[in-house]
Amino acid sequence: MSQFPLVDAWIDVHAHFSLPRSEEQRTAMWQSLQSDNWVGSAPPEWTLDERLAYMDRVGIGMQMLSIVPTNHTLVTESNRYGAELVKKHPTRFGLLAGLPTDDAKAAIDEVQRAQELESDGYAVYCEYNGVSLADERLEPLWQTLNDCEAVVFVHPNHAVPGQCGRPGVLLEVAFQTASVIVDMLYAGVFKRYPSIRFILAHCGGALPALSGRLILLGNESWVPNPEQIDQEEMRSQLASFYLDTAMTGSAQSLSAGVAMTSAEHLVYGSDCGAPCTTESTAIANIQELLAFNGLSSEQVEQIGRNALSLFPKAAKRMQITE
Repeated sequence: MSQFPLVDAWIDVHAHFSLPRSEEQRTAMWQSLQSDNWVGSAPPEWTLDERLAYMDRVGIGMQMLSIVPTNHTLVTESNRYGAELVKKHPTRFGLLAGLPTDDAKAAIDEVQRAQELESDGYAVYCEYNGVSLADERLEPLWQTLNDCEAVVFVHPNHAVPGQCGRPGVLLEVAFQTASVIVDMLYAGVFKRYPSIRFILAHCGGALPALSGRLILLGNESWVPNPEQIDQEEMRSQLASFYLDTAMTGSAQSLSAGVAMTSAEHLVYGSDCGAPCTTESTAIANIQELLAFNGLSSEQVEQIGRNALSLFPKAAKRMQITE
């Protein structure tokens, strides 16, 4: 194992937190995971002290915290709690405020509350309570986010059912991301709202590996294309995405991601705080990223800092001593 710290003051765009939970709530969560084919021991609870200790040990300067509960009241409570964590540790944390995207008005109201909390950006699920991000009813939300040139972190809904007796978070989340982003592309969302900067979790899921097929075949006469997104628009819109490296720091994932976007659009993500992520897998993911030979060592190191340009308020806080 490499000598700690592994990296120097990287910014992590993909880190989860949770509201304090009762024993009953923890038991219910574990039972839900088991119903989706999870085996072994229950994942540990998130704690502030353990997170800060991990960040110090590995060399993470700041984590952008996010969580999107599927209950509107809990979304608001979680955003307030996340903002409190940022206020207590402004140089170590940022907040990507969760938005309830099953209702455009409720989501816009949450944007306004998040702005009062001085959040750094926003987090959304690909599918939230059965509503996809490609749903036309979300147009007012995209307009609001476009007007403020927001950074939006797109995460799959981890509750997607598994297949063949395996948990859904192993593979199905990757296909959910690809499917929903392609739906948004064909719906013209990225064309109409170019000022939103989108970060896709897990290196875009299956999207980068399928992007070449999409560009090659996506404009054929047999493919419905109501917004007439042409091949060059498709290529440009795919290249505009930022891709995080959460559990996708391997050459297999990064090579496809670089081919679809660019080295400058890769940003470091850990997936810390998710039940499927352990400290050992988070560290192994960084080690794979550092060993990636598809980019220069300078470009790999810059992956840990590319997000600073997306989050200027957070970058400024990182220069302040607590």
